[in-house]
This record gives sequence, structure tokens and C-alpha cells, in this order.
Amino acid sequence: MIVSGAFCFLQMQSVATGWRNQTTVTEFILLGFEDLPKLQGLFFLVFLIIYLVTLCGNLLITVLIVTDRRLHTPMYFFLGNLSCLEICYSSAVLPRMLASFLTGLKEISFAGCFVQYYVFACLAGTECYLLSAMSYDRYLAICKPLRYAALMNGQLCFQLSAGSWVCGFLVSTITTISMSWLFFCGPNEIDHYICDLKPMLKLSCSDTYWMELTNFVFACTFTLPPFLLTMTSYIYIIATILRISSTTGRKKAFSTCSSHLSVVSLFYGTLVMVYMLPRVSILRHLDKVFSLFYTVLTPMVNPLIYSLRNKDVNEALGKILGRCPPCPIANINSGG
Repeated sequence: MIVSGAFCFLQMQSVATGWRNQTTVTEFILLGFEDLPKLQGLFFLVFLIIYLVTLCGNLLITVLIVTDRRLHTPMYFFLGNLSCLEICYSSAVLPRMLASFLTGLKEISFAGCFVQYYVFACLAGTECYLLSAMSYDRYLAICKPLRYAALMNGQLCFQLSAGSWVCGFLVSTITTISMSWLFFCGPNEIDHYICDLKPMLKLSCSDTYWMELTNFVFACTFTLPPFLLTMTSYIYIIATILRISSTTGRKKAFSTCSSHLSVVSLFYGTLVMVYMLPRVSILRHLDKVFSLFYTVLTPMVNPLIYSLRNKDVNEALGKILGRCPPCPIANINSGG
């Protein structure tokens, strides 16, 4: 749905702004990690494994949440949303990277580059708000346990989830529309493995000052509130946990929230390094490395972090595995 909407949006923008008349660039070249030519085969294998683990892990979490009634709670509702988002998120980035590693072809069409950025930015913005909603859910569960069921009802869960997707879509649409007015007359080599905002702006022949300022304001407007809400929630959560007299209860609460906090720290920490820190040379050269954390590693580790130490998820997994029919070969061997 997002991809088809992106194509329709780009078609309308192409007509409205007359891209082909404004630019001589018909395609971009994603340089990726071409400065390490001998490692392209290894990169392909590593990122293929990461992609398969990401898909299988997040799909498994989604299936468990849908099929097991014990997981039909607000916490797992948001986790299911996050798992679906991570599947789409990694699919917007990794297949193109894998094709480049395998074939050596680095070209991407002008429209295709904007579509990739549009989908990628939409999902990144959505994740910011979804992580914030999950932190608020944990705040209510730990700090207001007696009122949790009444406050975090089905209607509020749906509103927070839908609001996260709408806000992500809005951020992506604003930035992509702004970029569509720029002129691109060459060069066309993007020093990145994805079509991201900053490396694309470097290639524009237009004056990008106001574009960069506008996008910075929108980035602060749409990312700082969920980040501050997340941090505030965890300040209250930690303060409440420290007041718990039971050692077992304190460990259980810390175990539940530390997993979410580790994901939030990894995601927001690398986002800040890439988009908000000064453009000093050493950070500029590390942009691609930092970007790997929130575009590739975070979608992979989410199901691992949320499920490995989660008793309910492990029990649901054991229940499904217990329903699987025994292997015919095993039956033959046991019968013999």
C-alpha cells in the first residue's frame, strides 16, 4: 500500500514539477561500499543472513502474537506492529543492497531513488512514534498498574498505533515533496548504500540551504517529541522500579524494560549521529557505518531482544512447536 502510494505520488510530482525538463540526471549510482571491492562477496553473504534472520524472526513474532490469545495484550499489540514495520523497513533497504553486491550493478532510476527514500523515511518516522507508544505502555503498566487495564484499552492502542503510521507518512511526504523541487544536473554518484536525504542534497544544483533548514525543523518537530516522551517515561519507570521492595519484582521489571530501552538507545543514538551532529570529517566518513545500525541491525535484533527473555513468547513458541507433526523419518526409526 505504501509503495503503490509512493509511485502515485511520484507520478503526480513528476507532472507538476516537470522533473525531466529540470534535470539531466535520469539515474543515480549508489556507491555503497565500493571502496572495499574484495569484500563484496562477504558483504553479500553477511547481509543475506541478516535479511533472512530479520524476515523469519519478525514474521515468527507476528504469527505468535496473532495465533496465541495470551499475547492479545497492548504490549504485544505494539510489538506486532513493530515486527510488521521491521519487515517492510528491511525490505526497503536490503534487497537493493544484495542485488548490488551480487551483480555489481549500482544504478538506480531517478524515480526509483525517490521511491526508496519515500518508503524508507515513512517507516523510520513511524518507528520513532511506535517506540514512543511502547514506552508509554510500559510506563502505565509499571507506574500505574491498578489503572493500566482501564487506561490502555483497545481504543487507545489502535489510536496510538494508527497515529504512529500517519505521522511517519506525513514526515516522509513533506520531505519528499520538498526534495522534488530541487534540480539535479550532475554528478549522480550517491556516496551511500541507500537513497538518503543528506547524500542526495549534496548532488543538487539548487541552493539547498532553506531545504536543509526546513527539513531540520521538521525532523526536530516530528522526532524530538516522541524521543522526549520515551525518555520521560523511562525516567519515571526507573524511579518506580527502584522503589520496589521485592528483588524478584525489581528484576522482572528491569528485564522487561531494559530490552525496550536498548532498542530505543540503538535506534535514536545512531539517528542523532547521522542527522543532527556537526558535519565533521570523521563523522561524515562514518555515516554509512552508523546508518547500518538503524537500517539493518535494529530490525534484526528487535525480535531477538523482545523474545529471548520473554516467558510468554517462549511459551507461545513452544506451544506451536508442540503442535507440529513429528518427522516421518523419526517415526520410522523409532518404529524399527
